[in-house]
Amino acid sequence: MKKFLLFIAAFVLFFSEVHANNHFPITRDNKEAIALGQKLYNQNCVACHQPNLVGQTNWKTKLDADGHRLAPPLNGTGHAWHHSDAMLHDVIKYGYANMIKNYKGKMMGFAKVLSDTDIDHVLAYMKSFWPEDVYQHQIKLSKHGH
Repeated sequence: MKKFLLFIAAFVLFFSEVHANNHFPITRDNKEAIALGQKLYNQNCVACHQPNLVGQTNWKTKLDADGHRLAPPLNGTGHAWHHSDAMLHDVIKYGYANMIKNYKGKMMGFAKVLSDTDIDHVLAYMKSFWPEDVYQHQIKLSKHGH
């Protein structure tokens, strides 16, 4: 019985730790995080996703000279808000090219450049552009891990 109780205690501690480390959803409430995210975005993302997160022109229909998909907008008019924070975080960290077989794009990931906290700041900056209804929808997705 003592071993069983120790096992249960260890399980609860482990589960609590995992749950405590789940830092999603990322909000747009922290002005400092947004400012840091803007700086990081301008250093790492703006070349493809453009200033003000507008994406590349005709991103839905055109391919670049190499036959790759163009960068979509991240300002709430594209599709990023359809994904949870966990998914968006992984896309930024690992890149679609490392997540999806036969992906035809250049989103390679920034794991070697951006820390997890940096990525969260970029997400906060992105969300600062989103209309309220889009933001609230995505927050709900992120709370439920979808």
